[in-house]
Amino acid sequence: MMRWLACRIPPPLLALLCAWGMALAARRWPQWPLSLPEGVSLVVSGGLLLLAVWLEGSAVWAFVRRRTTLSPLQPQRSSQLVVSGFYRFSRNPMYLGMLCLLLAWGMWLGQAVALAGPLLWGLWIDRLQIVPEERALRARFGDAYAAYCQRVRRWL
Repeated sequence: MMRWLACRIPPPLLALLCAWGMALAARRWPQWPLSLPEGVSLVVSGGLLLLAVWLEGSAVWAFVRRRTTLSPLQPQRSSQLVVSGFYRFSRNPMYLGMLCLLLAWGMWLGQAVALAGPLLWGLWIDRLQIVPEERALRARFGDAYAAYCQRVRRWL
């Protein structure tokens, strides 16, 4: 497949490109609006935005506290295995936060076609970012990481 792309594109940049594509798609195909009662998409997008900020902030803070790398392009440089905070429930709260941001953006755009963006981004991240990261972390932390993977799901 496209393994040569694994861990090559920073996920925040990929999310930004995806958000741009979502806006273009929503403008190009406006005939498929989300059929929600008035104000619901605004409330849902606001809630998702708050959830995303909380997930991202707490995940980054956990890495900063443990003094390990935040670089998703070099997972092999991790110095600590972070398993506290939201990492007790998800192995990827940063990516979960970015997914929530994209979902919030899609809801705010109000077009069903825009919701394809988070789905495509999630598939890309799952296959071309998370799987290679997990291989690197398993090589780096061995049994401790394997046990963590048994306890905690990849997404939720």
